[in-house]
Formats: sequence, structure tokens, C-alpha cells
Amino acid sequence: MHADSKIQQLLTQLNTVIVGKRPQVSDCVACLLAGGHLLIEDVPGVGKTTLAHALSRSFGLQFSRVQFTADLMPSDLVGVSIYERGREAFVFHPGPVFAQVLLADEINRASPKTQSALLEAMEEKQVTVEGETRALPDPFFVIATQNPHDQLGTYALPESQLDRFHMRLSIGYPDRAAERELLRGADRRDMIEHMAPVLTPADLARLQATVQAVHTADPVLEYLQDLVAATRSGRWFAQGLSPRAALAVVRSAKAQAFLSGRDYVAPDDIAAILPQTVGHRMVPVSDAGRGSVEQVRAMLEATPLP
Repeated sequence: MHADSKIQQLLTQLNTVIVGKRPQVSDCVACLLAGGHLLIEDVPGVGKTTLAHALSRSFGLQFSRVQFTADLMPSDLVGVSIYERGREAFVFHPGPVFAQVLLADEINRASPKTQSALLEAMEEKQVTVEGETRALPDPFFVIATQNPHDQLGTYALPESQLDRFHMRLSIGYPDRAAERELLRGADRRDMIEHMAPVLTPADLARLQATVQAVHTADPVLEYLQDLVAATRSGRWFAQGLSPRAALAVVRSAKAQAFLSGRDYVAPDDIAAILPQTVGHRMVPVSDAGRGSVEQVRAMLEATPLP
């Protein structure tokens, strides 16, 4: 099975805008093919919003962007009913969450109340406004960016919110050659303005179905269960992975296998996507002295491959 030619075209287009970050770009595409929401965490100025914009453009999805701030209210996200004299009735005005992709910029600058308004949208693909439940568009993705917790004016995302994100990625600084290309090249915003969609929503639905059909053999699931058991042993993390997180790993690994041109999941696929898929859900034991992603990598090295 070959990863679709449109996917190759999509990756090429994204890599012309986000230079020198092929693994991260590939992980972003895998996350959306797996049907998951994406959290991009990094210092300001390394291209988080640019990447989020480029993804929604290339996937051919209709998107809205919300700059999260401390005074952002839940109604600013989901919408509000306003009384219209002409109709003598309240009319619902949908908020920016009614888009196929919601770019939640600097999500951890909003108050916990506003963050929790996103929980229902992300999990149920619907929102309840003034007692009425309204379905969100299909597909519906949240691509959120956040700054590191130690920056001023940020609220840590609660565990329940973090758990709704399928993957958390960090872009990091570009290497010297990539930075030279950025300095010499066109303005990234102009490049995004002129980007053509590579996929249609129908293409995306077809590709997601293909990813779902990727085969996962019992030995691979056994390996994943060994890893999940290791997270619950108390040796590496304060608390272990939930079944929902384990299912997220399977979906990520299927997308990873598909992008590698295979119709089956290999143990390497699980190892390759595990840090990005579970790092944000885990707290290392206090004496580890490592971040959660480094701790996941150490646990991977200590767990034998099948």
C-alpha cells in the first residue's frame, strides 16, 4: 500500500512553508488522518500558528481562528442567541467553533471556564448553548497552540483538556540551513495566502477510512499493552495511561504505518508515535528529573520489542 499521491503532495506543500521540520509535519498529518485534535506547544515565533494555518489550508477545510485571551468568554467561542425585533424571536448566531478546523491560538491564555467550553466540542463534536445541543461540522478538528507554562499570563491546561488532544508536538528552533532559507525566502503569511487546497473533505474522509482499515496484529497489541502496563507500574509515571489513551496510540500508529506505505502496524510505528501521543497525558515520577517526553523515551528503551 502506498501512501496516497495526494498525501505526498500535501507533505511537500507543507514542507515548503515549514522548512527543516519533516518529522513534525508528518506527525501533524498523521494526527489529522487519525481523526484527532492537535496541540502544538513551543516558544513564540517558531511557526506554530503558521503550521496550523498551513495544515487547515492544505487539507481544504474551512477554518476559523480564535486568539485566546484571559477575557475570552465561552459565548465568544460557541455563539449566542440575540433577540431580533423583526422576527420577534431570539436568533442563534454561531460562534467560531462552528468550523471544520478551529485554530485555538495560545489556548492556555484563556480562563479555565472558557477552556472547558471546548471540552464538549472536542469529545462529542457538538456544543450545548442555552439548553439546546447543536452538532458541529464534519470533520471537526481543533488545532491549538500554546506557550510553555513558565511564560507570564498562562493557565496550565487541566488534565481532562489535555486528554482530549490526540497528539502534542513541539516544533523547536530551525537548524542553521533551514533558518537561512527562512531568512532568504518569501514571507510565510504570503505563502499561505497563495496555498491551494490539496485535499477535499471527501478525500480526507476516504483517507481516514483507509487509515482505520490498517491491520494491527496481536503481537503488536501485546507490545502496546506491555507499554501501557509499564506506565501503570509506578516506576516511570505518577499515574498510568487510560484505555482511551491506548486507543489513541493505536489510531496514531495506523496513520504512521499508512504514511510509511504499509497496510499493517509494526512495533516501530508504536514506538515512533508514543512520545507525541502520550507525553502530554503523563506526569513523570518526582525523582525522574526528566520531562514527560524524555521519560516516555526512556521507558520505550527499557521495554523489549516483540
